[in-house]
Amino acid sequence: MRARRDLTRPALTRADLTARLRLLFALSRPPVFVLLAVYAALGLTATGHGEDRLLLGRVLVPVAAFLLFSVAVNDLADERIDRVNLAGDPSRPLADGLVRSERPGAGIGDGRGLRRELTAVAVVASVMALGSAASLGWGPGLAVAAGLAVSAAYSLPPVRLSARGAVAALVLPACYVAVPYLVGRLAAHPTAHFGDGLLLAGLYVGFVGRILLKDFRDVRGDALFGKRTFLVRHGRVWTCRFSAACWTAGAALLLAGAPHRTGTLVAVTSTLLAVTLWLLHGIARNDHPRREALRISAAAIVGRGLLLVLLAHESLPAVHWPAWAQSGLLQALTVLTLVQAGTMLRHGPRGRLALRVPTAEEAPLSPTPEPAAAATAAASVAARP
Repeated sequence: MRARRDLTRPALTRADLTARLRLLFALSRPPVFVLLAVYAALGLTATGHGEDRLLLGRVLVPVAAFLLFSVAVNDLADERIDRVNLAGDPSRPLADGLVRSERPGAGIGDGRGLRRELTAVAVVASVMALGSAASLGWGPGLAVAAGLAVSAAYSLPPVRLSARGAVAALVLPACYVAVPYLVGRLAAHPTAHFGDGLLLAGLYVGFVGRILLKDFRDVRGDALFGKRTFLVRHGRVWTCRFSAACWTAGAALLLAGAPHRTGTLVAVTSTLLAVTLWLLHGIARNDHPRREALRISAAAIVGRGLLLVLLAHESLPAVHWPAWAQSGLLQALTVLTLVQAGTMLRHGPRGRLALRVPTAEEAPLSPTPEPAAAATAAASVAARP
């Protein structure tokens, strides 16, 4: 009887649970999720339901599940490239130390086990995204279904849009902007008007300008594995020019589509846009890796600040603050954004927030060095003029 009880004991241990929590945390991409949550909140605010917290919570469920699906599928498809570009990055489990374990088959530490876990996450997340979106109505359901299809086509063969140069920079924002915005917008009200189209277009074009800067981080692996991104094909200067054009057009469309446009919104948007263009000018002129990375990170902070200012501006009429108080809050948010961007330029990013790494006794997970072939290839690419 004792042996039978041992055989029926659940196989899931504390170490397994810790490893799975670490995996989900890595796949959640908190900064990206916050960005998508802002898009969803803007969709709700455009219908006058920005204060409906229950509806916002229901909207964020399919948005989070959609993000988990997209990240898991992309990590599976880009494993080799991530080993060159992002080796040791805890947000990329397959390229980080979670890939192998000291004891084969223990937990999810070995590579095959981790790939199975990512596949399971993608399947469960897709079902959760479709089900929770359908509960909000046919409009959110269709938006999420289309987003899942495009996201899969972006990463997986035979389509694999991520390897098709500028097409990738145009398709990915369509998922990451349109899906959360439309889920929020259509969950609150099934119809739309012209201003919604302008606002969505502004968010989309601005995201294109941001996603082009991500290619600077990934240029070595993209060139090595034949991903013809805009940066690989056209170089630093033209990438920054096109990004600047997208940032400018996006800001103009956001102002045109804002339901309650004011002079303060125009002023702070123009200020943040000017700072972004200055950062892009520095990226175009200087190819020092450290300064380049800091400027790109600062530009991302300014972009998030711009969206936060827009969300606050559209939410404030519902609380009936006086005009001077609303203007002061927008200015304070702008100053805070600029301070954070300046801190990034001077000191760089802080340490990553991560779950505590278990000891060898708690979980048999150990770092794995970058494969020798990938390291040699990366060094040869880095040495090219």
